[in-house]
Amino acid sequence: MITALRPVTRTVTYTRWLHLVMAAVLAMVFAFVVPGLGNVNSPAGAWLLVVPLPFLAAAAMVPGVRLSEGMQAQLLLFPAGENTPEPDFTPARSASWADRRRTAVWLIVRYEAGVVTAFLSVHVPALVINLIGSASGSDAVRTPLWTPGPGHWSYALLGLLVPVLFLAFVVFAGEALARAARALLGPSAAQRLAALEERTERLLEHNRLARELHDSVGHALTVAVLQAGAARAAGSPEFTDKALAAIEETGRHALEDLDRVLKILREDASGTAAGRPALTDVERLLTAARGSGTEVAAEVSGALEALPGPVSREGYRIAQEALTNVVRHAGPVRVSLRIAVRADVLELDIRNPLPGPAGSAVRGGGSGLRGIRERAALLGGHAETGVHEGAWRVRVVLPLGV
Repeated sequence: MITALRPVTRTVTYTRWLHLVMAAVLAMVFAFVVPGLGNVNSPAGAWLLVVPLPFLAAAAMVPGVRLSEGMQAQLLLFPAGENTPEPDFTPARSASWADRRRTAVWLIVRYEAGVVTAFLSVHVPALVINLIGSASGSDAVRTPLWTPGPGHWSYALLGLLVPVLFLAFVVFAGEALARAARALLGPSAAQRLAALEERTERLLEHNRLARELHDSVGHALTVAVLQAGAARAAGSPEFTDKALAAIEETGRHALEDLDRVLKILREDASGTAAGRPALTDVERLLTAARGSGTEVAAEVSGALEALPGPVSREGYRIAQEALTNVVRHAGPVRVSLRIAVRADVLELDIRNPLPGPAGSAVRGGGSGLRGIRERAALLGGHAETGVHEGAWRVRVVLPLGV
């Protein structure tokens, strides 16, 4: 019994009722302007459901109408403080012809439901009075719904039942209109898919930035620690000056990367590629590695400037991670770095002697090697890591058609 009476005590029942009845204002205007439409007792009154429709469709072509309707729906169909599902749309102006078409459908649905609700809201009370009056033997007043004759006492029970049925209709119509608002005033299926794809791309970008920051800061810290240790062991003021200069330069580049990544994350956007190091800056990596005592023999063939931006930037990070692994796990050994730009692929080949058993190099790779393989796979390429001809090799091939 309490559950059945709950709609009577809920604010949302009456706000949705108001939202429905407000749509009938246009019908009142046409009823006054067009002769005959206001007579709901005649067939001409049925045209009131049809005549305004072209005007509603024309109004839907105005972008601001969708914004206005969305704000009304959010305020009255989903009032704050009620135990109703939140609307999954944000009021906005029409941005496309598809939005305008869906707005036109919404206006027509709201108008038709509103006219019927307003009609019943006006004439149901008169019907109830007639039914109760007929049960007591009084003469009934003619109404568009039904004009009962002198009736039985059961008319009084029917008079009590009609308001209950009308309330049920209002609740049902309000819920149906709320569902229509979500479907017609909210984003379309294509827009929802685009928003989901955008969110996915943003999350992927954040993951990429986190991996990039790990590579950059990890490289800087590795170089700084090894430089400091080598300077202390060497006991040479000249070597110490060089080590401090290398630490300063590496740390400065890492801070630049950190500032750029944090700025992008604060803006919550994909960000721009400007400022990100690329293979044309590979000399920076070589200087840092050589400063830690590692002897690097570099061979570059082809035009690095002609590489596509994504390939060049990811190629830099791959080379950075490979050299960092060498410095961290193999120590000051001789490293060969070969960068070859061909017609359709970029090839990176980094080799260094094994510091001990082959397995130690493999175990030392950790997440760095996994990150190299992931970067290569994202660009449609592949990475090979492992022992090759008595040395540890990282070989990456990236296609240029990205």
